[in-house]
Amino acid sequence: MRAGKVSASNISLRLNVLFLLTLTVTEGYKPNLTSRYEGGLLKPKCLSQSNKTAGGNSGSRFESEHAQNQDCILEKFVMDPAPQGVTIKCRVTRDQRGMDKSLYPLYYLHLDNDKKTFLLAGRKRKKSTTSNYLISVDATDLSRGGENFVGKLRSNLMGTKFTVFDNALNPERALPDMSNARQELAGIIYETNVLGMKGPRRMTVIIPGMNKDNERVPLRPRNDCDGLLIRHQNRRMENLIELHNKTPVWNEETASHVLNFNGRVTQASIKNFQIVHNKDLDYIVMQFGRIADDIFTLDFNYPLCAVQAFAIALSSFDGKIACE
Repeated sequence: MRAGKVSASNISLRLNVLFLLTLTVTEGYKPNLTSRYEGGLLKPKCLSQSNKTAGGNSGSRFESEHAQNQDCILEKFVMDPAPQGVTIKCRVTRDQRGMDKSLYPLYYLHLDNDKKTFLLAGRKRKKSTTSNYLISVDATDLSRGGENFVGKLRSNLMGTKFTVFDNALNPERALPDMSNARQELAGIIYETNVLGMKGPRRMTVIIPGMNKDNERVPLRPRNDCDGLLIRHQNRRMENLIELHNKTPVWNEETASHVLNFNGRVTQASIKNFQIVHNKDLDYIVMQFGRIADDIFTLDFNYPLCAVQAFAIALSSFDGKIACE
């Protein structure tokens, strides 16, 4: 499909309709998390791919192009930051049925609306040295080489640090100018529990900053030494945003740490968390929590996108020997 087949206005119109049908508008504070960096917006790969449909009648070609258009719209939706003033409410379901899935569950992200609109699917890769999750816009295609692959989540050996990437090329195989190299979308750090003390997890999330047009600043490091995690470690925070989980409050009646999820979370779990910026602890950038054994709510706001939020949630499922 050629780029000219899908106009920007058509995509914008369909996305606006999707927002109107599925999102809850919230009023109040809009955080000033904008950097002065002049960056660019990720362009969905499907907009630049040529039409792979050859031959056939016009009906089948139309159906094929329509399906590709829908995939393109979905990919743009999950990669774009949430609009300011809008909370995107979702659900994550975990499928552990079957011997294989007990070790490598499938995770699905749907909009929390009447239609349960599908957004993303994720699964841990087998035979990987470290935890490595693939993220796809197709629930039936979770292959690394598939056209529906939009990102991945990779951990360190201890399972305490994670990096989220988009679907572009490894820097070693990218062009010299890095224009087609993969972007780092987030770094996630779980504080190591060296004392073995029980309590809520502590986590830090680092994401690229936003430019004056509320678009994500592209970060394409040539190697791990220039990635989000190392930049944060060395306090090179230019054009980066640092977020933390909100500290729960101890409740004497329930003898547990609690957070106010405004009815969106109904079961206690170590995986329940809220992500905030230190400058405004009342602005919930993301919250995640259990409502059933294998069902969780996930709500996120600007400046996160769906892929970033889903990857952060996936990191909370992964085993962390050094943290618990």
